[in-house]
Amino acid sequence: MIDHAGNEPEASTPSARDAATLLTHLVEARPGKHIYVQGGELPPAIKLLRVWQSQRLAKTYDDFLRQPRYRLAALFFLSDVYAPRDFSQRNYDIQKAYDSMRKAVPERVLHTLAETIELHEFTDELDAKLARALTEQLGVTDTITVEQYAAGYRICDNYDERVRQIKMIAEIGRGVDRLVRLPFIGLTLRLAHTPANLTGWHELQNFLERGYAAFKTMKGSEGFLGTVERRELLILDRLFANHPEPFAVQ
Repeated sequence: MIDHAGNEPEASTPSARDAATLLTHLVEARPGKHIYVQGGELPPAIKLLRVWQSQRLAKTYDDFLRQPRYRLAALFFLSDVYAPRDFSQRNYDIQKAYDSMRKAVPERVLHTLAETIELHEFTDELDAKLARALTEQLGVTDTITVEQYAAGYRICDNYDERVRQIKMIAEIGRGVDRLVRLPFIGLTLRLAHTPANLTGWHELQNFLERGYAAFKTMKGSEGFLGTVERRELLILDRLFANHPEPFAVQ
């Protein structure tokens, strides 16, 4: 996790034995009876915000979307990390899986999963605050302009929290990159596919499979993650500085 000074601790690399333990729990030790969560439509203000942000991210990273090496990773972020849809079921399943495995699986293996849970909750908080600023203080109804979006950031006045969010995204991505390099991880997911679908855990399973494919295809994620981190930090600085074109960073 990011410490209070904003620094990332050096990650401990999981071992092949860790991968075998993870395989056992993913394939054989499902975390109890699957519980379906009643989802639904996102609140209108949150949906409007996330549609706008998703479209902005697609423009900011259209160069990655056009590169075969990075296309799957860019699509994964747009469809599975920051999409304008309800993730209640998947997020609940991630939490249940983590709670089930943390007593038996080494923390260095589950660290990235724990960070993912934290990032989802943190992002929801930041989005809710920004959506309130846009609708209650700036009068946004059915469209958002760049000027309104930037003004919303400045009203929220949470620069340090936004830096933390960006750095968490990069840290989690690097953790996933380390995991996909482990022996047996691809085999783990293939073996878990049918049991997961039969027992109701398909949404989480498909999320894991798409993430694995995206990072495996890159054959090294630093070019992608480092660029995302640099661009988003620059955009953040420009938003707070009231730059006339905060997203022109390619």
